[in-house]
Amino acid sequence: MINIKKLNSTIKYTFRFGQIAILKGFITEQQLEDVLDEQFNHTMINDNHKLIGEILLEKGWMTQDQIALVLDNLSKTKKYSSNYLKYTPT
Repeated sequence: MINIKKLNSTIKYTFRFGQIAILKGFITEQQLEDVLDEQFNHTMINDNHKLIGEILLEKGWMTQDQIALVLDNLSKTKKYSSNYLKYTPT
């Protein structure tokens, strides 16, 4: 059974990760949509969560260094409301 609270938290996190990756020019909006579809389908079929960065890396759309930069930026945004994304250029 899917935990709705956990799913909502995952969706917010994934959205922020994707938005930062787009703002940094690492991926396109279409690539994010494709990855979100794949992540959702994987979760529904396998009943376990696959990380967005893991999928992006597997597809060759982002490098490990790019993922690390997004995660670093994402950790800096935790102090802000999930309704707003503060982009900090590097």
